[in-house]
Amino acid sequence: METSTKWDTIIVGGGPAGMISAGKAAENGARVLLIEKNETLGKKLLITGGGRCNVTNSEFDVRKFLERFKDDGKFLFSAFSQHSVKDSLDFFHKRGMETKVENELRTFPVSDRSQSVLDVLLDYMREGGVEILSNSPVVGIAMEENKVIGVILKNKKVLHADNVIIATGGASLPETGSTGDGFAWLNNIGHTIIPPTPSLVPVAIKDKWIESLAGISLTDIKISIFQNDKKQLSKKGKILFTHVGLSGPTILNMSKDIGDLLKYGPVIVSLDILPSEDNGTLNTKLQELFKEHDKKKFRNAIANIVPAKLAPIIVDLSLIDPEKECNSITREERIKLINLLKGIPMQVDKLLGVDKAIITSGGVSLDEVDFKTMSSRLFPNLYLVGDILNIDRPSGGFSLQLCWTTGIVAGDSSTKSLKKS
Repeated sequence: METSTKWDTIIVGGGPAGMISAGKAAENGARVLLIEKNETLGKKLLITGGGRCNVTNSEFDVRKFLERFKDDGKFLFSAFSQHSVKDSLDFFHKRGMETKVENELRTFPVSDRSQSVLDVLLDYMREGGVEILSNSPVVGIAMEENKVIGVILKNKKVLHADNVIIATGGASLPETGSTGDGFAWLNNIGHTIIPPTPSLVPVAIKDKWIESLAGISLTDIKISIFQNDKKQLSKKGKILFTHVGLSGPTILNMSKDIGDLLKYGPVIVSLDILPSEDNGTLNTKLQELFKEHDKKKFRNAIANIVPAKLAPIIVDLSLIDPEKECNSITREERIKLINLLKGIPMQVDKLLGVDKAIITSGGVSLDEVDFKTMSSRLFPNLYLVGDILNIDRPSGGFSLQLCWTTGIVAGDSSTKSLKKS
């Protein structure tokens, strides 16, 4: 590569937002350079969704989709009017990657492989002739007379461009390269940066028994959050036990609220593992179970009503003698057992750190971005996409859709003046 070359567009960051914006700019006829500090592109993309890649959420009503971003959603209408969820699905389908819709409209490649998504993006960039400069850390944005003129590499070389797109991501999962570098560069040239905090992050639990359940997941359970004996919020969904606490889509989506509550005192997570049964129905069910297995020991009978791996924990927490025969269990013990099954209490220790977060909040203040073009309001030829923005993204395909939408809009807007080749 000739370092004297002036590019139409330089993109910094080879994640999903960076790759799709590079592809779009090149499709519009721009001469495009994508710079990535890792040796390969899409490092975080490959591990997203447990390696399956939750590519989007198939909620086609834009208003309902953006409601999931809470107050930040109002900024996104203009961008999503240009590139919607349906447009993203059309993009992948036309390039041979079929998708399937699962629980809560989470959408995955039929292949169940993140590599399928990466292959489409790499082919898209290849079609447009995007040049890729990997293993090349950027250390800053090059400025001249208060105008962005390119980027500065670690080796001090300046690469010049008419337009620069920053797609360096947030500060989550730093081992993939998301170390918040872009925040410092943008702060240095005058942008307001809201410091990153964990947004979608596992929750550490104080109760030691949780360690024995590491790796076990429960679906269709009700998770309630209590503080000062008052229910603060409640959701139904999937939970994953880890060696230190709780993870899984539903807990991740509740984690920011849990973190906010922890500022004011102790927080309890309560699990209703049989949400479809009310207390009365469950009482009848247990009576029938204990009658049918009247000579069986309690520790053996309980596995008929709860997941087998959870049964020993329920036995311990119930304080019922595990060797007790079912026909000897008292009404008082049965009522306590019902209350336990409808609300296993766990005391929250803390949220895990930014380094364990799936997604962090924080980033460029949204007031400083023109969402019609994704350009900086401070520097019109500087574009900001994906996780660099201070937008809280829920789990379930919303974060990647934000990347597709902002990336396409930036790639398109930055090259509007060019003639298509």
